[in-house]
Order: sequence, then structure tokens, then C-alpha cells
Amino acid sequence: MNTTAIILAAGNSERLPGGVPKQFRPLAGMPVLAHTLRKFEQCDAVNDVIVVVPREYIPFTYESIVDKYTIKKVRSVVSGGDSRFQSLMRGLAVVLQDTDIVITHDAVRPLVSPDLISETVRTCITDGAAVAALKAGDAVKRVENGYVLATLDRERMYLVQTPQAFKSELLRDVYKKSTETGSMFPDEASAVEAAGHKIRIVEGDPMNLKIVLPSDLDLVRFCMSSTQGQENG
Repeated sequence: MNTTAIILAAGNSERLPGGVPKQFRPLAGMPVLAHTLRKFEQCDAVNDVIVVVPREYIPFTYESIVDKYTIKKVRSVVSGGDSRFQSLMRGLAVVLQDTDIVITHDAVRPLVSPDLISETVRTCITDGAAVAALKAGDAVKRVENGYVLATLDRERMYLVQTPQAFKSELLRDVYKKSTETGSMFPDEASAVEAAGHKIRIVEGDPMNLKIVLPSDLDLVRFCMSSTQGQENG
């Protein structure tokens, strides 16, 4: 079973001030992206990795991350598009034809565990599509123009994370048809869902944090230092 991971690292960090995109910010001595790639390097369920980055960061990614930190599974680094959808399409374009499973992941979730990656792949093998997600712990409201319209059933609400895994043929077909119709989706699961396919939920990890705001970067740093402290203790 051949599995390719596409690491989406082409964002421009509009919500995180500074001249460097968040996926390339330093975190515990190395770029955020390097931490993420190391997790996939350690996961036996993944055979190779494609990284999608801004065009101007391709040389940096090869030299200062892939080579410097000996990330052997990275087969290709490609330039992203103006949206997640376009970036995923460019990553899919270089996935080998004999790939069985494609697993996607946000580069700015550096605390993802190899176990969660493996479990998502295993679930995809049996169900065709799988996403990591956390059950909503707080009350969920539907809001419009700043006013609450309804309270949703918390027991049926999940917060979707990455990784997300799909049979390669399924994902290629969905994105090909979406391109032909001009449809755009916020993530891969949304595109597959809109095409009428069922997606199995894999229990996510509260530590699998996404760095969006400066406070998120501080929280990830704290989590990493706490984990290292426990291991050293």
C-alpha cells in the first residue's frame, strides 16, 4: 500500500504579522515546517512526501529544511497557488500514479503525532476517506450578523483537523471534476463530501494545534517545552 503525504505550506500568514510566513518561523530551534516533516518522516505508514510552498521558498525548503534536517521522504517541493484548492491540485499533479492513499496535512500543525497519521491512513484503507476531528466540547451556536440564530446539537458537532486521507483515485477524480465545474472548497474533506462520498471520523488530538495567530505559536511552544520537560523528568 503506497501512501503519499501532501504537506500544504503555501499560505502567506495574513493573520500572523511579520515578514516570514508562519510555516517558516522558528520553533524550538528549527522552522515550524521542519517539525511537521519530521513527524511524517517517523511514520511508517507514509512512503513519500510532497511539500507545497510559495515559489520563492522552494530553495529554502530544500536547503534549510529537507537537506539540513535529513528529511529523506520528501520527493518533491512544488510551488503553491493562490488558494488551498489550487495548492492541493499542484501537489496532486506530482503524486505518482501507483499511489494508493493520499494524506494531506497543514504544515502549521507541527504537533501531529505519527500515531494519528497512521490511524488516519488505516481508516482510509477500509473506508476510502478519513479525517481527524475532535468532538465539540463547548456549546455551538449558529450566528448571523453578530446575533445567535440557533443552538446546534453539540453531540453531533466535530471540529475538523488534519491529517485527512483519501483513496488516491477518489481524490483525483473529485478534484478533476471540481476544476471542470469551477467549484472551490476550503479543504479536501469538503470537496469529497460535496461529491457525495462518506468520510469516516478518526478521533483527533487536542495537542494537534494549528498555528494561525501569534498566541497559537506561543501555545505550541509551551506544549513542546512541557512535553520535553516531562520526558526529561
